[in-house]
Amino acid sequence: MTAVRQPRADGSPAPSIPRAGSPIDRPRVLFLCTGNSCRSQMAEGWARHLHAPGIEAVSAGTHPKGVDPLAVRVMAEAGVDISGQTSKLVDPAWFADGYTRVDLVVTLCDAAATACPVPPRGIPVHHAPFDDPPALAAACTSDEGHDGRLAHYCRVRDEIRGFVAELPGLLQRKRSP
Repeated sequence: MTAVRQPRADGSPAPSIPRAGSPIDRPRVLFLCTGNSCRSQMAEGWARHLHAPGIEAVSAGTHPKGVDPLAVRVMAEAGVDISGQTSKLVDPAWFADGYTRVDLVVTLCDAAATACPVPPRGIPVHHAPFDDPPALAAACTSDEGHDGRLAHYCRVRDEIRGFVAELPGLLQRKRSP
């Protein structure tokens, strides 16, 4: 996998988005969440698992904080390995002409929807809010224990899978005039 890097206008290096080096007509979807630790990581993993090589998926956060180990665990239980994914900061340069192409931005939480850089050139943004598993797990009572916390992760994982399974249709609708 190669990384696309082009300098910013001030000459400083821009952060890179992983680029798989596949055909240029393959749509690229950016899954955006606040921490890029759980929901967006799950969505990226599901998109790669369900739609590779037809869709290129990447995730980022407005305030990345590392990949949640429980997200890695529940995705592995579903047969999807996201252990090699990293938490990345969204950079408005990703949307700049001549830098890289993003065909659809999917925001997965309300905070990311309001903090998302506005993509230029009419790149569509789709808001698909999902519950925050770490927040739900933190609210679990001691009676619910570890299994109760994991149940929230599993439920949201499965909901995100259902959404991502329908991604080709969403891309088609968003591309249509």
